[in-house]
Amino acid sequence: MTEISARDKTVKGVSQRGTTTLAMRVLELVASGQASSRAELAELLGTAASTISLTVAQLVERGLIAEEGTQSSTGGRPRRVLRAGSSDEYAVAADVGGRHARIGVVLPGGGVRDVANVPFEVADGPEAALPRLIEHLESLAEERGRDRLRGVGLSLPGPVDVNSGAVVMPSRMLGWNRFPVAAWLEERFGVPVAVDNDANCMVVGEQSVRPAEHRQAIMVKIGSAIGAGVIADGRLYRGATGAAGDITHIRIDGGADIPCSCGNTGCLETVASGAALVRILRERGLDVASPEDVVRLATDADPEATRAVRRAGDHLGQVLAANVNFFNPDAVYLGGILSTLEPFVAAVRSKLYESCHPLVTEHLTIERASLGADAGLVGAGLFALQRALTRALGDIGRGAPGDDRQHTATSRGRI
Repeated sequence: MTEISARDKTVKGVSQRGTTTLAMRVLELVASGQASSRAELAELLGTAASTISLTVAQLVERGLIAEEGTQSSTGGRPRRVLRAGSSDEYAVAADVGGRHARIGVVLPGGGVRDVANVPFEVADGPEAALPRLIEHLESLAEERGRDRLRGVGLSLPGPVDVNSGAVVMPSRMLGWNRFPVAAWLEERFGVPVAVDNDANCMVVGEQSVRPAEHRQAIMVKIGSAIGAGVIADGRLYRGATGAAGDITHIRIDGGADIPCSCGNTGCLETVASGAALVRILRERGLDVASPEDVVRLATDADPEATRAVRRAGDHLGQVLAANVNFFNPDAVYLGGILSTLEPFVAAVRSKLYESCHPLVTEHLTIERASLGADAGLVGAGLFALQRALTRALGDIGRGAPGDDRQHTATSRGRI
């Protein structure tokens, strides 16, 4: 691999910084698997084919992109297939819930291997829970080859400051506030680490397998709590302080007197989350202790559980309708354990069609996440691989800005 040469400094009037930014975007697109040829890159980025060709050549020279084989085209010469780094490279990732974590190996482009669920108690705090999780992740890395490990990704069920890699003021993660999760993991693995909110990871993972034309999307995760991730113009949208998509604490009719974990009353979480359904059904005399129990009862067509699930879906649809009318997305994806229940999904869909303008819903996709339980895992792994590529690009050409901050979304919103 070589240093950036004088000819790298300007491409058709583009500054050295602009050239490096373009290289980062090319890496994002290829790493996510949504672009596999120069022609696709030029189309997605709206950049001249000659500029893309030069950028790709530079990345190939530095070992960050490889070319292999050919793919069919609609005319002209066959297109060379592009991929990020070596096909043997990978990240290990974990999508953490309240009582378990879903772990696995994530490949460039979003493929997953060796997926498993392992015990993980968020309530134990980071200093007790993380070492046990590391044992599982290290085992995955040893089995696949530690020398090819490029990054570690972690999806957490709380607000995350991605620059510091820490959870900030989580309502259900006692002892995690400001704990330096990313730095702690990086010290132990020696590779770049990406830590993000579970809903953001889910929407990025899901976008990696969705049509390119879905450039505006909302992903809602409905588990014990509720969270949302937003794709705007094909990229993950974080907002001014990284809190975009927090629909959990929007106040809603029907929940005015119910206290929320945030300290207020009447939030969406108090009437539509898995934890809320557990409380509601227990008050009605049913033997439930977890959202899994709620799902079991509703799947067995228990009338009380089914009514409660439909009501929860209606509440979520009410909040989503305001956001969908305002944002006008291509798609609303539903993930998390409650999304496995058809009465819940149907209630959300019905409320959106009832409450949104027909022009907004005319072509709106409303469905479960196609990746199911793997969406957050895939997103966390893609974040980690992207951080590794960004760092590698920065290490190679210090004359050009090698920004080590997490670059999160591609022009199709994949990372």
